[in-house]
Amino acid sequence: MRALIQRVSSASVSIEGSIKSEIKQGLLVFLGIEERDTQEDIDWLAGKICRLRIFDDENGVMNLSVTDIQGDILLISQFTLHASTKKGNRPSYIRAARPETAIPLYEKFIARTEDLLEKKIGTGKFGAHMHVTLINDGPVTIFIDTKNKE
Repeated sequence: MRALIQRVSSASVSIEGSIKSEIKQGLLVFLGIEERDTQEDIDWLAGKICRLRIFDDENGVMNLSVTDIQGDILLISQFTLHASTKKGNRPSYIRAARPETAIPLYEKFIARTEDLLEKKIGTGKFGAHMHVTLINDGPVTIFIDTKNKE
């Protein structure tokens, strides 16, 4: 499971010209799911995202989490996070999970994140063509891969 996390002042996702979800201060999370992901990946990554201390405290030091600031999360499924560009110029997405595997894991990830955050999160629509708008605050952008926990 891979996540690209951006600290945002605001973010929204639109599908077919209509806003599906929007948030104010918080995190925009692009989530890529692969076939071998499990509940363990969900639990670890959702916890890491909710506890990641990347918001400024009263001294201007990144020392607070999205939970600490009572911020929001917008979660967008993005299979292209598993793109392989090793050969040729056309990316391969062979590591990305098929919908029958990815959708249940995506839904479990949403539920786990909402449990940890103790409120609803915004989402896109799995498999839809989406337009994502954001104001990256910082900018702060972090990449996490559950198979390579650095």
